[in-house]
Amino acid sequence: MMSTKRVLSLEAAKQIAAAAHAEAEKNGWTMVIAIVDDGAHLIYLERMDGTQIGSVQVAQDKAASAVRFKRPTKALEDAVAGGRIVVMKLAGAIPVEGGVPIIVGGDLVGAIGISGGTSPQDGVVAAAGIAVAGTMT
Repeated sequence: MMSTKRVLSLEAAKQIAAAAHAEAEKNGWTMVIAIVDDGAHLIYLERMDGTQIGSVQVAQDKAASAVRFKRPTKALEDAVAGGRIVVMKLAGAIPVEGGVPIIVGGDLVGAIGISGGTSPQDGVVAAAGIAVAGTMT
């Protein structure tokens, strides 16, 4: 039996990224914003002017990690900080705040990954994008 599943469109990815961009800009932060689908494949990437190029890969890795483990990368960071250093050995796990799954109607449809500031700043910008995703159907 085949099932139907929700998919993240390019237009939705752009809306999520726009909300994240607005939050970063409001705070005077420059960021890389990566949006991936439920297979951790890149849909949309934006590097704000002045953001270090190293953040391009980091943002994608955070988003992919959030999809693979179906949880925010902050949860992995907290586990490591709490002494569960074995998390650092998990393939594809990025234990640094800034990657958050995009859940729509209870379905994992992708993730956002943010890099460019401190981990908490990355988390704030990711949360702004996720807030918009939560209003999509």
